[in-house]
Amino acid sequence: MAPKVLMVAEKPSIALSIASALAGGRMSSRKSSTDVHEFDGTFMGFDVHYKVTSVIGHVFSLDFPPSYQNWEVTDPMDLFQAPVLKSESNPKAHIRRHLSQEARGCGYLVLWLDCDREGENICFEVIECTGIPETECGVRIFRARFSSVTEKDILNALSNPVKPNKDEALAVDARQEIDLKVGVAFTRFQTRYFQGKYGNLDSRVIS
Repeated sequence: MAPKVLMVAEKPSIALSIASALAGGRMSSRKSSTDVHEFDGTFMGFDVHYKVTSVIGHVFSLDFPPSYQNWEVTDPMDLFQAPVLKSESNPKAHIRRHLSQEARGCGYLVLWLDCDREGENICFEVIECTGIPETECGVRIFRARFSSVTEKDILNALSNPVKPNKDEALAVDARQEIDLKVGVAFTRFQTRYFQGKYGNLDSRVIS
């Protein structure tokens, strides 16, 4: 049986473009949380079975634990030292479960996320969801670098894969945590401050 390669794009339309360029019109598609396109081809010089699917932007988002959600008992200043939790951005889409299911039996993962820091961060979200590991004897996780979804660029990206950039992904983690803590702390501070001074405010939240 040919090895299976799971390829994940940032959105369904990109996944379809990638599959169409690589399959030459010979693929089957099925509905799931996001569409999955399957076809046979070659990868790294050997015959494989491809599965191409996608996420819908970030898989995870940051928030504070429940113990910090109560505005009345939590000082906004405490939020700067508070822990943060990652949870699924869109639980109803079941993207995490979708990626885990599609990764079963796959020996390789090729990441087709946008070529910026946000895309790099989503790469590692996808890696976490699939559970496909890198082995000591060889790389099983690849990053496709592409500037457009033309057939030429897609073929070139698949022929010249790189490793996902952990440093860029961590930079986004840091930025997300700063955005959360600064945004929520100041929103709570402003809201409570102005509600205390002006009882007739027509807004419950001042962001």
